Amino acid sequence: MHSFKQLSLAAALTLIPASAFADDLVFKLENKSSYVVTELYASPSNVRSWEEDILGTDVLGSDETVNVTIADGRRTCEYDLRIVFDDGDVIEDTTDLCETGQYTITD
Repeated sequence: MHSFKQLSLAAALTLIPASAFADDLVFKLENKSSYVVTELYASPSNVRSWEEDILGTDVLGSDETVNVTIADGRRTCEYDLRIVFDDGDVIEDTTDLCETGQYTITD
């Protein structure tokens, strides 16, 4: 299991520092569930397909928190999230990440 502090999603989906772009969307992702998150997708609500897996080879363990930076050059706040757990379960949800600044996963 990999632990991490900062994830970034850029147009090319590369890891970059959170301060790299002034218009980056940063939110806190908290895993308060008892399962490990193995995949995370965040796509603007008006996009009909999922972007690439933000976690890549990393995972987000139970009771872990990470700051996620979406640096895709878009000026949108409403994102669809797709969260895949190690047991195969999936959560899909839509949230305004600018308003909330965080997303908490629970059982």
